[in-house]
Amino acid sequence: MDQLKWELLVELYGRFEAELLKSYLEAEEIQVQLFQEGTGQDIYPVNIGPLAMVQVFVPKEKIEDARILLASFEASHENDQETDSDIREGE
Repeated sequence: MDQLKWELLVELYGRFEAELLKSYLEAEEIQVQLFQEGTGQDIYPVNIGPLAMVQVFVPKEKIEDARILLASFEASHENDQETDSDIREGE
């Protein structure tokens, strides 16, 4: 990966959330590169500790747009968790 063209947007724990964010950003026409230590993405995915860390990179010229979208993504993710919590409490 050419470090001069890409900038770190965020570090996330777990490949699943990183893939969701990647899909969200790509739907808005922002390219994404994910980086994770080798053993964290093999047959037995690691979801805790340093090997679970996934770095999300975007092109430098898109970093501001990506930050705005990241804030929106995080807000919708928090709303989803609150809704799930409300549903479980109502059971």
